[in-house]
Amino acid sequence: MVIYMKKQDRKKQKKITSIGGSALIEGIMMRGPKRTAAACRVDKDTIDLVDIEVKPVFKSKFWKIPLIRGIAGMIDSMRLSYKALSVSADKAMAAGLVEEEEPSKFEKWLDRTFGDKLMNAIMAVASVLGVALALGLFVFLPSKLFDWTIAPQISDWAESSARLLKSAFEGVLKLVLFFGYMILVSQMNDMKRVFMYHGAEHKTIFCYENDEELTVENVRKQIRFHPRCGTSFLVVTLLVGIIVGLFIPTAPFGLKILRPVFRLLLLPVMVGLGYEFIKLCGRHDNIVTRILATPGLWAQRITTKEPKDEMIECAIKAMKAVIPEDGSDILSCCPDLEPITDDSTSAR
Repeated sequence: MVIYMKKQDRKKQKKITSIGGSALIEGIMMRGPKRTAAACRVDKDTIDLVDIEVKPVFKSKFWKIPLIRGIAGMIDSMRLSYKALSVSADKAMAAGLVEEEEPSKFEKWLDRTFGDKLMNAIMAVASVLGVALALGLFVFLPSKLFDWTIAPQISDWAESSARLLKSAFEGVLKLVLFFGYMILVSQMNDMKRVFMYHGAEHKTIFCYENDEELTVENVRKQIRFHPRCGTSFLVVTLLVGIIVGLFIPTAPFGLKILRPVFRLLLLPVMVGLGYEFIKLCGRHDNIVTRILATPGLWAQRITTKEPKDEMIECAIKAMKAVIPEDGSDILSCCPDLEPITDDSTSAR
């Protein structure tokens, strides 16, 4: 797979912006330094633009420290994305773009009796169960599978060798679970459209960073793989977890169950390192950052698809709404950082 071409064959990127976004249900959210907006398509000719506001939880300077800021940023981004996704879902259902099942009599009674309180409670329980499932699959399951299958065969190995093998086993299994899940999800028709909107988001940001006019034609020719993507962040964090696992004993204090507990406690470290790697890859283009960015760019072949023009129109509208007039979104001008466009790439 070719993501970068020789310097003389590429078009120079003029700047790097802090503006980022996420795909929604029939829409796109863009987040700028002063405004966050969601552009949701409600019919063939109409795009609704909605301001999204979520007060940050972490405001002190402590949460701006490198490694620490990644944790705060991830939590705030998840809250913002959840709210934007809820807005887009409501608009899609109101416009008839998403089918809504007729509620049963029992569901109607629950709604009349408890109203929004019930929905909030259900969402809270669903969130807790989702986190528990993720921890079980990505933290405890890999460790226990190793203990059940591989550990008896290497009982006489040195601790350092066993720790290396266990960390590699856990890391590979997590990557297999992650990519397997994403591949399965990508086969759903609704998710295919979300991934197409994801591609439109990336292409629009690249168009802006290449200092080209935000038109459908200009956006269409951009590449859809962006180094600062959330998909890349997840992949890098999983890879960082393999390295962190090298420093955790296979059985801390003689108890194997403590290893996944230690990994869980070190999750903020992994998130912080992953965040810094993504920022580094977004700001610089050299052999080190290309190596770091490559796994995430590969993963984006699953989570981004080529968008339709009407999806690009949503991305452009959201992007234009959040670009500040004072240029405060520009992180740097970078004549040496040069992503390619689809017109000049040979991706395979």
